[in-house]
Amino acid sequence: MGKVAAKIKVMPDSPEIDLDALQERLESALPEGAKINGVERENVAFGLIALYPTVIVPDGSGGTETVEENFADVDGVESVGVENVGRI
Repeated sequence: MGKVAAKIKVMPDSPEIDLDALQERLESALPEGAKINGVERENVAFGLIALYPTVIVPDGSGGTETVEENFADVDGVESVGVENVGRI
């Protein structure tokens, strides 16, 4: 079984949120077998900065679904969406 890399857009619920702490909470929320391989930050608007973690997950049933659900449940996250997916 191979692996899949997914770039996921995570929008914080406020521009005042501590992005380093949010990133740590996202890493803690990863399901077993998944890992973050780098995080980019991008200014969206009015001081709001989106996080773009690249998550490596096993290529199995469900794909990135569990990661998306876990990220959506993290305190301080407004929305989660997959931007790009590819096999590695």
